[in-house]
Amino acid sequence: MTDIWPTELKVSKDRQRLIVSFDDGESFELSAEMLRVLSPSAEVQGHGPGQKLTVPGKRNVAILSMTPTGNYAVRIGFDDMHDSGIFTWNYLRELGEKGETLFAAYEDELRQKGMDRDTSAKPR
Repeated sequence: MTDIWPTELKVSKDRQRLIVSFDDGESFELSAEMLRVLSPSAEVQGHGPGQKLTVPGKRNVAILSMTPTGNYAVRIGFDDMHDSGIFTWNYLRELGEKGETLFAAYEDELRQKGMDRDTSAKPR
């Protein structure tokens, strides 16, 4: 999957979705909420194994900015001021292909921790 290359990154007018098209013809619509809660940042993933955090209350988060990072990724800024996640082309592709499963696992984590998608709380 290392040879994939995006041909277009486009934020929807309502800033709730990122449309990513790849050079093999695949295209994915990724929700801002999914991008935010599955961010590859240390804030979400932790600094080592077993440190991943569940971030609640991001149902209505919006994409504020996208900044190219080298020729391999994009840094996405959200309206909750989170902007430290660097999304590689491979990770965006993975979210496109496995996003429903990954997001369902996130929703399970929320339930297990007594949190939800609408109520902001400290990640844990």
